[in-house]
Amino acid sequence: MKAWRDLRDLPREVWILFATTLVNRSGTMVLPFLVLYLTRDLGFTVAQAGVVLFVYGAGALVSAALSGRLSDVLGPMHVIRDSLFASGGILLLFPFARTHASVIGMTLALSLAAEAFRPASLAVVADLVRPAQRKPAFALTRLAINLGMSVGPALGGFLATVSFRSLFLVNGTTSIAAGILLVLALRRAPVHRGHAETEPGGPVELPSRRAWSDPRLLFFLAAIFPVGLVFFQHISSMALYLVRDLRLSEIDYGLFFTINTLLIVVLEVPINSATAHWPHRRTLAIGAFLFGTGFGALAFARDFRTVAATVVIWTFGEMFLFPSLAAYVTDIAPASRRGEYMGLTQMAISLAFAIGPWAGTTVLERYGGRTLWLAAFVCGLVGTGMLLRLKEGTAARAEPVARPV
Repeated sequence: MKAWRDLRDLPREVWILFATTLVNRSGTMVLPFLVLYLTRDLGFTVAQAGVVLFVYGAGALVSAALSGRLSDVLGPMHVIRDSLFASGGILLLFPFARTHASVIGMTLALSLAAEAFRPASLAVVADLVRPAQRKPAFALTRLAINLGMSVGPALGGFLATVSFRSLFLVNGTTSIAAGILLVLALRRAPVHRGHAETEPGGPVELPSRRAWSDPRLLFFLAAIFPVGLVFFQHISSMALYLVRDLRLSEIDYGLFFTINTLLIVVLEVPINSATAHWPHRRTLAIGAFLFGTGFGALAFARDFRTVAATVVIWTFGEMFLFPSLAAYVTDIAPASRRGEYMGLTQMAISLAFAIGPWAGTTVLERYGGRTLWLAAFVCGLVGTGMLLRLKEGTAARAEPVARPV
């Protein structure tokens, strides 16, 4: 298929990032099962577990801003390396935290370390590929994430039936292994940044304003925020609703991640290659609508098959939305501030992470699952309407900017 053949033209550094992300994500299992670990193994209340997830999201807000700025100054590959080693060490120590206060402290440290990875990885791709390659390249990095996630949560579902603590050992070890792989790959062939833009003859970029003063970015972040509130229910209230209320097993919950990731592995790259010429507002709005519809349909799901159908719907939303999100931010960001733009974008997503799981578990406890999932549908519609009004455009084209990668 042409979409897959075209990936061979991507820079070697993008493939290094692909391999590193794949190893790291293959062991990712703590976060999807964190609510169940806290409530079942440590005996926390649902409210206490919601506070822990809120702290994780709050830490991610800070981490995103720091990661974006450090990526512009030090180079995103350095930020990725440090994130992997630090988060791996914290995960290995996490099971020793048994009180609510110590768990909150460990969660904050984990968030600061682990969430630095994403803005830096987006900045790498933004720097190294041509504009026409951006959606497929971002889809490739998500392919690595989802190949790994097809293994990690499914394995985590089995491990959780034996020992929740084993999830931390596996997750921490694979994070450190990914860091070692990155160091060895970069030692063999250091990264050299490509051109910021590939179209010759464009005007030289003038000193750029900060990301937070760009009205296009701010409107975009406001539009994706309600969608983020919906998306992050899959690692919080969705787990409780399926296991506690619908009485599905932890293994079933892990298998829903496998369905999600296998669909993405097979379809996301071809979808984004085929829609690379579409306006960003179209693909983003489709993604937001499918998110709202998929999670909203959980109000009517009652067994494994019907829940699986809802997962398929919001998985298609994920395939449309996230590569387009990264490509749009890259298009509007000045080359010298791409890390900063990616960091601010990740901050908005992290804010949704901080609020979404807490709000979702609160609504689930007080008003029940049907109210929660219908509210998710409304949030998806709000995001869809705003994204349809998104202004397309690009930043001023620049000569290559010397910045570390």
